[in-house]
Amino acid sequence: MQKQVSILGCGWLGLPLAEQFLEQDYLVKGSTTSVANHDLLKGKNIIPYLVELKENEVFGNFDHFLDGSQILIINFPPRFKADSPESLVKKIENCLPIIERSTIEHIIFVSSTAVFPDSFPMQTIYEDTAPHPNNERGKQLLEAENRLRYNTHFQSTIIRFGGLISEDRHPIYHIAGKSNIDNPEAPVNLIHRQDCINFIFHIINNKLWNKTLNVAYPKHPKRKDYYPQKALELNLDSLTFKENSISKGKYISCKYLREKYNFTFQFMI
Repeated sequence: MQKQVSILGCGWLGLPLAEQFLEQDYLVKGSTTSVANHDLLKGKNIIPYLVELKENEVFGNFDHFLDGSQILIINFPPRFKADSPESLVKKIENCLPIIERSTIEHIIFVSSTAVFPDSFPMQTIYEDTAPHPNNERGKQLLEAENRLRYNTHFQSTIIRFGGLISEDRHPIYHIAGKSNIDNPEAPVNLIHRQDCINFIFHIINNKLWNKTLNVAYPKHPKRKDYYPQKALELNLDSLTFKENSISKGKYISCKYLREKYNFTFQFMI
């Protein structure tokens, strides 16, 4: 019987993830909120669905999107605007009854290390560090995690990725040419998109369910060292940081991923 997965959110991360599932002979169902991307998914042999989670209802044929799949990957970026904040928790709550009556046995929820606030002095985040978010995004993510973590209808694994990067997506493109940038001493906590994809497959292949895992590349250079060098490598405008200023940040420790779960990062930041 062919293995089947449903990916809720086939965008910048979800689409290449779906393509790798196809390479592994999975039947892949993918969701998007746009007609253009619906046709794109179809052209790549991903079974496309127009699905959108709202605070009060779920738009689209969500039942059929899940039907037959054993694994659901929830991977859509939460939208937090100061003038019109949306509740990620309500969106998750609305789709839970549908998931509970479906064939889904395992869920991977793509979360973020944003559940851990930047602070001074800077904290090292270990596998068992309890999150105490201090902004709306972090609070919503943590509450959404809990809605999935404590649901007994399926097994879920929460993956908190650091800042996601690729060759064409990187923070340096937003800060190149700027001056007096904050937090010069803060460490970077980044991870390449392909390492994210590899880690998701590592979870599935090794049946690492009912876990909550913080994931970032294990080297954490200071921002004031890393970004000027990255600008130089990419031939971008130089940048400067505020000197002699207090820096807030955090270290995401991922040593345990190698020692405990035998995962190796392959893409430098």
